[in-house]
Amino acid sequence: MATGARVVGTTLLVLLLGAGGYLAADAYDVVPGYVTLEPVPPDPAPFPEPPAAVAPAEVVPALGPVADDAPLPQRKPVEALVQDLVKDERLGKKAKVGVVVADQLTGGVVASYRADVAMEPASTAKVVTAVAALGTLDPASTFTTSVVRGTGDQVVLVGGGDMMLAADAGDATVVNGRAGLGDLARAAAKQLKLVGLTEVTLRVDDTLYTGPRVSPGWDEGDLTMGYAAPVAPLAVKIAATKEGVAYPPRSSDPALAAAKVFATRLTEAGITVKGDVARAAAPSGATVLATVESAPLHDVVHFFLESSDNTITEVVSRAVAIDQKLPASFDGGTQAVLRAVTMLGVDTKGAVLADASGLAEGSLLTPTTLLGLIQLVSDPEHPELRSIAVGMPVGGLTGTLSDRYLSSDARGLVRAKTGSLSGVKGLAGTVLDSDGRQLDFAVLVAHDKKTGPWGPRQAIDTFVTALHGCGCRG
Repeated sequence: MATGARVVGTTLLVLLLGAGGYLAADAYDVVPGYVTLEPVPPDPAPFPEPPAAVAPAEVVPALGPVADDAPLPQRKPVEALVQDLVKDERLGKKAKVGVVVADQLTGGVVASYRADVAMEPASTAKVVTAVAALGTLDPASTFTTSVVRGTGDQVVLVGGGDMMLAADAGDATVVNGRAGLGDLARAAAKQLKLVGLTEVTLRVDDTLYTGPRVSPGWDEGDLTMGYAAPVAPLAVKIAATKEGVAYPPRSSDPALAAAKVFATRLTEAGITVKGDVARAAAPSGATVLATVESAPLHDVVHFFLESSDNTITEVVSRAVAIDQKLPASFDGGTQAVLRAVTMLGVDTKGAVLADASGLAEGSLLTPTTLLGLIQLVSDPEHPELRSIAVGMPVGGLTGTLSDRYLSSDARGLVRAKTGSLSGVKGLAGTVLDSDGRQLDFAVLVAHDKKTGPWGPRQAIDTFVTALHGCGCRG
């Protein structure tokens, strides 16, 4: 027992001495711990204030809010302006006109002429697709382009609806070219190298869309003159084969052309692409190597409204169709967008869409339908649609209205979607009158093709300028 006690005592002594030695070492910062003989450091200096930092000045908007008490427009003055348009000789002798003007605040129609007669809408039909998309889909959603592993040494480029891919690096400041095939290739190459795969065969999966890639209602000239491209679930810069022109020639096979660009980017990233690029569906559940995302949907919609791009409008209509579980085709897209705006409460009586962009002949919309769309996008109950109201071209400033209203007092105060086909002119949007009242309007004109586009367009612009200048209080 005595021996055991001595052992215990000795052990405790060793531990205490050891602990004391560690504390001493800790105090001299030889070993890690909380004890130190160093002086206590002073309190840190306060965070400096930048000398140039000043409070921002109050932002003064260029245009104030529309006054709720602005004089309500009266029927007779506006009806007189409508009749002036109907009788305008610049429309040609056999022209047919449909017009409707409404007060934005009350929604009441002030004047109209053949407003419930269905007419060719041309590109004003794009407002249908815009409202359908942002009224039923997530405005922040994007189109995803991905690369997945196929069978064996295959990799598959999968189109998800982005026809505005950049050929190399994407640019976060633009819509057309937001996502880049070069970025996608470099990210995929990194993953392939990690598993030791440096030689691949490349396939492209463009099965997301079905049916014809070109609308039966499009003329051959629409393609050769660059007004549209075959609709595919992926393309480089809307399939343009030339840069720096408003309507560039388009690739006849946008998806395959994009895949060939991707093959070049893969090669530059150190991955050898064997053989020719071909089509093949991606295997179900395939491993994803890399993805890139388009601009958000609301920016894409703004893009096609301002530029009146037919191809991208068709792409967006297919997104609406997919959401409704309809075929991602011309037929599915037109059915889906009309169904969507009808469910949102727009009067679509007599509406027929030959395509979603208005490029094909055979579509029919009434001015009443167009007015309903314009009223809906400015309705406070639908904030998700507000970007459409602000995304349409501005007279004399932006988009397809940039060269119109240049010498008009309405410059900057007209915001509307244009429409133009041979023998068809249209305009639907808003204008601020001289009393500060916001007016919604829709104008459709069917004229003799021999008349040419300029006279009818000038007549419409004269009418809208008159609406702006109208002190429509009676």
